[in-house]
Parts: sequence; structure tokens; C-alpha cells
Amino acid sequence: MRSILIAGNWKMNMGPAETADFFKQLDDAAQKEIEGVEAAVCPPFVSLPAAFSARKSGSAVKIGAQNIHFEDNGAFTGEISSTMLNELGCDFVILGHSERREYFGENDEIINKKVKKALADGITPIVCVGEVLDERKQDRHFDVVKTQTAGSLAGLSATDASKIVIAYEPVWAIGTGETASPEQAQEMHAFIRKEVAGLFGQDIADGVRILYGGSMKPANADELLKQPDVDGGLIGGASLKPDSFAELVAISAKQ
Repeated sequence: MRSILIAGNWKMNMGPAETADFFKQLDDAAQKEIEGVEAAVCPPFVSLPAAFSARKSGSAVKIGAQNIHFEDNGAFTGEISSTMLNELGCDFVILGHSERREYFGENDEIINKKVKKALADGITPIVCVGEVLDERKQDRHFDVVKTQTAGSLAGLSATDASKIVIAYEPVWAIGTGETASPEQAQEMHAFIRKEVAGLFGQDIADGVRILYGGSMKPANADELLKQPDVDGGLIGGASLKPDSFAELVAISAKQ
């Protein structure tokens, strides 16, 4: 049985003071350990220390980051390594997000190196795949996602593959107010699981969590999470507000 993961991607929002306020305001119920549900937030790098400091004692909410470099250290101005995140205590790192691909030129080869580095340091990578609007209109969405999945996970052992989380991002539904229908989400999630099975075997595929990353919010979460291959959400805007994040966790607990 796959547990649900609600992971907040704060992007370039929420400085240290706002991060501290978030945890102060977050409902105690949302921070308790809930059977079958895992919750995490991924603040900007500068806000990670504040998140660890402000998180209430005993809170089950995990903390992750939004990117890493694939080297431990060196002359990479502006970059952060997984060893640094380990020192803080991060559990997750988001890799291959569509914005990293589009604005920073990250390709599957680079993302693959980062995935391997995160795994080597015991941090769970949330590996993002997904198509843009033109690719869907041209009926290329399955080919695009297949290529990204295979490229991002290339060279992993089955054991390592079992430790990853995949997030499907219909890029056309991020920050646009559009959302893939539950049926569209399920169709792609099932396709991704089939691709993982082809790469690593059915047992591994059955255990890998696949999140929906296209504008999930309290209003549509229940329908999306009811789909058999949707195992949670990579949440953008709705994760910035303590009340909506708590509501998403509560909805997940009812699945």
C-alpha cells in the first residue's frame, strides 16, 4: 500500500520570517503523524534553517529543498550540495521541475546526475516529468513523459528506483488556473507506472509514489486523490497558506 505524500513546493516565496509564521499558524492536526499520509514542505534555501527552527517539537511535517548540484563541493557559485542539505536534515529534494528545465536549461542528463547524488546521500528525490501545452496538443505528451522518465532514472538500480518519488506536472496547468481532469491525471500516472515497470519491474513500479503536480488545491484534491495511481500532490500556491496546506493533509487522511 502506497502512502499519500503532500509536498509543498514554495518556489521563490516565503523568506525566513514568513516561514517561521507558517509553522506557527499551521494547525496542530496537520503536524501530527497520520497513518497513510506523509506531509512535507520545500522552502527556498535561505528559509530552510528557519523551517527547522520553527517546526514544532514532534511535528511529522518533513522538510525538503528545491534543487541540488550533482557535486559535493567546488567552484559552483550559487549552488547547494546534497551534503549541505544532509547537514540540515532535509528529507526530500525536488529535481527536474519544469521551471528548472525551462529557465535554467536542465536536461534529463543533468537531472539524472542529481537524482543519483541525492540517493547516494540518503535524500529522497521528487523527480518531475511533464509536457507543455503544445506537446499535448500535438499528441506527443506520452512520448515526452516517457523520454523524461527514462532519462531522469537512467542507470539506477531497482533498489534505488524504489526510493524515488515521481511528480507528474502537466506544465500547462501550473500557475494557470487550469487543472488536468482526474481522468487525464490517472491516464498519465498509470502510463508512468507502466514505464517504471518496464525499467525496473512491476514490484518496484507498484511501490513508487507518483504525485500530481498541476495546481492541486483543496477544491479538487479529493477527486484527484481518489484516482488509483495518484499518490499525492506536489503543491504550489496552495502550500503557501497554512490553512489550505492543512486542509490538503486532512483530505488525504480520508482517502
